[in-house]
Amino acid sequence: MSKAIYIATSDQNSGKSIVTLGLMSILIGKTAKVGYFRPIVEDFIDGELDNHIETVLSHFNLDIHFEDAYAITKSKLIKKKNKGKIGEVLDLIIEKYKKLEERFDFVLVEGTSFTGEGTSIELDLNVLIAKNLGIPTIIIGSGVGKTLEELVDSLYLVYDSFKVKEVEVLSVFANKVQPENIELVTKGLQKSLPENVLVNTIPLISTLNNPTMQEIVNELDAKILFGETYLNNEIGHFSVGAMQLHNYLVHLHDNALVITPGDRSDIILGALQANESVNYPTVSGIILTGNILPEESILKLIEGLSTIVPIIAVDGGTYHITNRIGAIKSKIYANNTHKIETSINTFEKYVEVEALSEKLITFVAEGMTPKMFQYNMVKRAKQHRKHIVLPEGNDERIIIAASRLLAMDVVDISIIGDKKQIESKITELGISFDFSKVNIINPIESKHYDDYANTYYELRKAKNVSITMARDLMEDVSYFGTMMVYKGHADGMVSGAAHTTQHTILPALQFIKTKPNSSVVSSVFFMCLEDRVSVFGDCAINPNPTAEQLAEIAISSAESSAAFGIEPKIAMLSYSSGSSGKGDEVEKVRAATEIVKQKRPDLKIEGPIQYDAAVDRSVGKSKMPDSEVAGQASVLIFPDLNTGNNTYKAVQRETGALAIGPMLQGLNKPVNDLSRGCTVDDIINTVVITAIQAQGF
Repeated sequence: MSKAIYIATSDQNSGKSIVTLGLMSILIGKTAKVGYFRPIVEDFIDGELDNHIETVLSHFNLDIHFEDAYAITKSKLIKKKNKGKIGEVLDLIIEKYKKLEERFDFVLVEGTSFTGEGTSIELDLNVLIAKNLGIPTIIIGSGVGKTLEELVDSLYLVYDSFKVKEVEVLSVFANKVQPENIELVTKGLQKSLPENVLVNTIPLISTLNNPTMQEIVNELDAKILFGETYLNNEIGHFSVGAMQLHNYLVHLHDNALVITPGDRSDIILGALQANESVNYPTVSGIILTGNILPEESILKLIEGLSTIVPIIAVDGGTYHITNRIGAIKSKIYANNTHKIETSINTFEKYVEVEALSEKLITFVAEGMTPKMFQYNMVKRAKQHRKHIVLPEGNDERIIIAASRLLAMDVVDISIIGDKKQIESKITELGISFDFSKVNIINPIESKHYDDYANTYYELRKAKNVSITMARDLMEDVSYFGTMMVYKGHADGMVSGAAHTTQHTILPALQFIKTKPNSSVVSSVFFMCLEDRVSVFGDCAINPNPTAEQLAEIAISSAESSAAFGIEPKIAMLSYSSGSSGKGDEVEKVRAATEIVKQKRPDLKIEGPIQYDAAVDRSVGKSKMPDSEVAGQASVLIFPDLNTGNNTYKAVQRETGALAIGPMLQGLNKPVNDLSRGCTVDDIINTVVITAIQAQGF
């Protein structure tokens, strides 16, 4: 039974990172604990980290020390090899790998990609490592600069090299292929390789090859003058500002890098103004060559601008610097989340993920870990794409979350707000944002405004609402967004980053209303603990539910739990366990438990039960030895809002658990509330949950 996969390449610059990131994304959704290992890495400066390792460990938050994630550097390997001590290298690689294998359910091993050694030597080394580790392989090759025949032959050569040494090859990837040639390449490889080898073809994604300003700063050892916050700006095109400004402006392209001597203040200021103008493309950065800085008055002028792209200064001449920039090979690094998410999304779009997963995972891991839960959430949301409206377009957290959701390609998005203000905010933030994929709505300018106002009036006129009041309310973003959901113009709404819970939920209660079988709206948090995900309810809505309401909250929470892949084992929490406790509060919990048993005899439920007896196996076995729930509860129902809200926050703060939610239950259509202290990740998780709710589980 394989517990690992080895990623090997057929040549340099094959785009191995996109496959590594994509595979990691799959594995963390399928396997409880995933490790990452690079047998051999490029030399790195003391105090710094290998870029590949840092990116993977950081983005996927893997519990691995940097020193444990690799075995040996390139220079040390070459010294050992030249002394005929390659066996010692293999011993070290195996020793370090086995330590990771013992800790993790599955380990992704990334083979060599360094320069300086011949291709055949590197290939032989990768075969040797995979053979000695006893793990199957995935092979990647680049289609850049190759004919179909050359690409197929090069990948088959690598495939054959592994097979000769009896190393199983599970899949072959042709990467960086021109989009129009995908089908041609796929068929060519399938014809050449055995049927049991899965063939995948990934197109060339130009944005992944574009260097960022940060990479240019590192490559040129540049001095940053302005715009350090926006060093992740990607360079789509670069040109030299050597002509007069009015001539140079016509040569600007999207995501332009302007290269000019530091004394050309006209070009510098013109480029900054072009970046602000809707009539010219975006400027990603400016390089000042020749070790010349603008005059003090010009620097002062730039410093006072509201938006400043990165401006850096270098020593070399314009011609030399331009050539060096053209030679930069862009990499994906840890804090460039846009490129990472683009890589993962591209992988999932073009790769036969399910077929590959079946080959990779040959065992079933128990439990639902937080990473598995989050992966499965995104995957499920993508399966049946939904449209979510975000009413708080003036909040920068909403804008950043929307940008990341677009990169993840998980939902369709509408944002309510003023388009010019949102565009200005995006420019200030320096983030990537595809306006063609987002519907930005100003309520009073919307073609639906009159219809929404009339609809609200008809629904609420019995409550003494006039048409004037209805029109006023439809200018409110919460009412307008909720009406979009009611009318079917959006599938769900997420709000509350800048509004109270009441402001978010009241419109939904007024006209979306509760499901036919629901009498109460409640909420749950998905508490992502270190080794499991628990469902906490109700921690946000109902201050002091009755026994009947508590029973309904329990049933709704169990249904939510099952819908998200968590087997519901319900613990009705109280200050005593079993039949020993007395008092109104414990009797309410006892009555609620009996109501659930009568209405849903299929559910596993225990109550009243104390928190420790519900979640700790030893305590649960001691207090309730015959219970199916005690010690292993996955759905925890709190007797009142005071207990629930404080408990979820205490667990979150003291354990570092991720709390996803609250997710509202009982409404006819999904509307979910954020806390005003929410993070961007909170918004993204809530949007994904809302999209899944909209699928009608």
